Amino acid sequence: MKTLHRYFTCLMVAAALMGSGATYASGSYGGGLSAEGNPQQEFKKAVEYINAGDYTRAISLLKRIDRAAPKNADVLNYLGYSYRKAGDQNNGLKYYQKALDVDPNHRGANEYMGELYLEMNNLPKAEERLAVLSASCGTCDEYQLLAKSIETYKVAHP
Repeated sequence: MKTLHRYFTCLMVAAALMGSGATYASGSYGGGLSAEGNPQQEFKKAVEYINAGDYTRAISLLKRIDRAAPKNADVLNYLGYSYRKAGDQNNGLKYYQKALDVDPNHRGANEYMGELYLEMNNLPKAEERLAVLSASCGTCDEYQLLAKSIETYKVAHP
């Protein structure tokens, strides 16, 4: 289910990047996307790196995408996820917050930020993310995953 969600997220990002007004011409873009790539291919490759656990390469690619097409909640969410999985909780939190600044109801960012709060032993903040998910999507997949993580956390930390 997560892979299917990631596929649809990739499609949404591709549409958002295409409509972002960013221009991708051949040559140098001052830190933008590579001349060989396009936003959709670059994002797809970043998701492949994430799925393979290669968070360093994913971060590098996602940062390039973010510079070329800033303020895309999906890109920022995956940056947060990649930093968190690479062990950098501070940058993970920073990028999840940036994603939520763009889209406060972003399901992935709310779920993953809640999981990060659990890793940081901050149950009340994780429960806040769960409440946002409940209000925005009911019992969607992200709500259910975070609710399960919270219950597991509570059992391990009575």
